[in-house]
Amino acid sequence: MTVSPGAAIERDEPEHPDSSRARGNAGSLLALLAFVALLVAPLGSLSPEAHRLAAIMGAVVILWVSEALPLPVTAIIGAVACVVLRVAPARDVFAPFADPLMFLFIGSFILARAIMLHGLDRRVAYAVLALRIVGASPTRILFAFGAVTATISAWISNTATTAMMYAIAMAILAFMGDAAKREGRRLDPRYATALMLMTSFAASVGGLATPIGTPPNVIGLGFIRQLTGTELPFFKWMLLGVPTVVIMLVVVFFVLGRAGGSVHGGVVESAGMLEREHERQGSWSTGEKSTVIAFSVTAFLWILPGVLAVIYGDASPQYLALTARIPEGVAALIGACLLFVLPGNQQGKVITWREAAKIDWGIVLLYGGGFALGVLSFRTGLAETMGRGILGYLPASGETGLLIASTIMAVILSEITSNTASANMIVPVVISIAVAAGVDPVVPALGATFGASMGFMLPVSTPCNAIVYGSGYIPLRTMMKYGVMIDIVGVVVTVTVLKLLLPLVR
Repeated sequence: MTVSPGAAIERDEPEHPDSSRARGNAGSLLALLAFVALLVAPLGSLSPEAHRLAAIMGAVVILWVSEALPLPVTAIIGAVACVVLRVAPARDVFAPFADPLMFLFIGSFILARAIMLHGLDRRVAYAVLALRIVGASPTRILFAFGAVTATISAWISNTATTAMMYAIAMAILAFMGDAAKREGRRLDPRYATALMLMTSFAASVGGLATPIGTPPNVIGLGFIRQLTGTELPFFKWMLLGVPTVVIMLVVVFFVLGRAGGSVHGGVVESAGMLEREHERQGSWSTGEKSTVIAFSVTAFLWILPGVLAVIYGDASPQYLALTARIPEGVAALIGACLLFVLPGNQQGKVITWREAAKIDWGIVLLYGGGFALGVLSFRTGLAETMGRGILGYLPASGETGLLIASTIMAVILSEITSNTASANMIVPVVISIAVAAGVDPVVPALGATFGASMGFMLPVSTPCNAIVYGSGYIPLRTMMKYGVMIDIVGVVVTVTVLKLLLPLVR
């Protein structure tokens, strides 16, 4: 489907400052200076291993924030430096790269690749948007568009979801704009802005619904399990994530939804276009059916342990036996392997290895390197020292105070660097602060994990924001205004949901 943006809609052209190279050079220089300064600084309270690790982590954080190097490369450099500078033996440093959650990443990424390869995500999107009750109103289109985006984003990459839904949104705006032009007027640009922002915000919010919805979720779960010994199964995460997503999606809709009332034409044309695109999907192919089977098996295996825990308890033989035999990473790999067995149109199977290998291996390496640095910070005592140092500057040290502070810190950090890097940096620090304060570290760690996915304010905050900002329909000040509002709502909703529901889930 090829569409033009529609000349009937006024757009603000995005700025493209050529500053990435200067930023990268400055980041590399600052990282080197920070490494040397920390390495020679008199940090007598730290062990030699913790002292060297502090220098490495200082450089890594600067490289992550400045994005002077690709984020996975920085994570690998940090891990290698830990071996070279004798922070820990290579066997210990690289052990996190074989963590079971690493295979949860790999298996779920391959499943998501199959879903996109066979167009199941587009089929679901058009099936909902083509409903007559939806296409009959611009406001309903906006809400349904956000709901579909969030639902898809709960299972596949936020960025991939945004890219797909962005193309559909542009088509809708083109049809509305052309219809308005034929009537001698233009489509209100506020609606175009609202639909674009809904595409990005809903994708970021939807990723919170499941542990695999976005990499920060898996990273946070990994640190919580490794550093606190607490397991949070797939189903229990959803008991926290789904209410958070629903509340935030409703808030995003009401914040952006006023623009829907300004659209008085083009609805019939856009509704007809959505129906035609839905019909164009045709009947289900063998590959689509097989993908649904593989995904359903995996989702069932992910959710079943949580259901057993709710019915029989975490200490029941049924729950312990299932989680020991089929942990979440193994369930993901079972589904991924089914894709190579079930029939499809990729050389007779659902997917080929050539296609499966196109998953984002960079995220996998970033998780391994960041996880290694976080675990080493605890083993060397660096995390405890950092936690006690930071604790003295916090206005409140109780569980609720730490939850609020950790969520806010994660949100702020996610605005200036990658959500994945934010989770790697903030979650282990938050856990160390909680341990130093003598409170349950799981609560603020989850707050930081949720907060790491809430960068809504700037085009550079997330790839989702960058994609929709590139449309030219979103003035920067508008994105910042709405982004700040959703950031604040995100903090309030996260704190409220965790305080009310986490005691019931655990």
